[in-house]
Amino acid sequence: MRPRKPIIGLVGGIGAGKSSAAAAFARRGGVVVDCDKLGHDALGVAGVLETLVERWGEGVRKADGTANRRAIAEVVFSDAAERKFLEATVFPVIGELARAEIARGQADPAVRFVVLDAAVMLEAGWNDVCDQLVYVDAPRELRVQRLAARSGWTDADLAAREAAQLPAEVKKARADAVVLNDDSPTKLQEQVDLLLENWGFLPA
Repeated sequence: MRPRKPIIGLVGGIGAGKSSAAAAFARRGGVVVDCDKLGHDALGVAGVLETLVERWGEGVRKADGTANRRAIAEVVFSDAAERKFLEATVFPVIGELARAEIARGQADPAVRFVVLDAAVMLEAGWNDVCDQLVYVDAPRELRVQRLAARSGWTDADLAAREAAQLPAEVKKARADAVVLNDDSPTKLQEQVDLLLENWGFLPA
């Protein structure tokens, strides 16, 4: 039986740069399972969008039949009960999609380890499959700058979305390691390489 490859979970502050950290792990032989992308995919799975439309109306569906993610966000980030409904609807679907991608990574001889990149890792309970959990951190001011440039977010937008997740200190406390993404890609890569070396996830 083929030995199971390690699974590294990535969590972090919104705008801290989990994707950059994931890319740093990927450069050392990891395959990345992007749960944010899988969240988009989940809205296209049969029955999921229909469930949301039934509850929230046609406004959450675009004219082309796909999910209106902006409209969905407006509903769930202003109402905790509706956010819970969305999570109960899509988390199991995302979990199934993630398990399939993890299995493909486990079966690929070119892959050294699997990276599970998920903003809501702890909320969804997906950390149970991870051998190591890494928190990606960056100063709030820098995160706001990044989000403003990337998505036009304000500090208030960030605060609203942070309120929908577990507090940063809780996530950080649950993590096995913290990497700070407030400098160059080279500095981030150095931190990732040190973790992989310490964990024995790189070839001797």
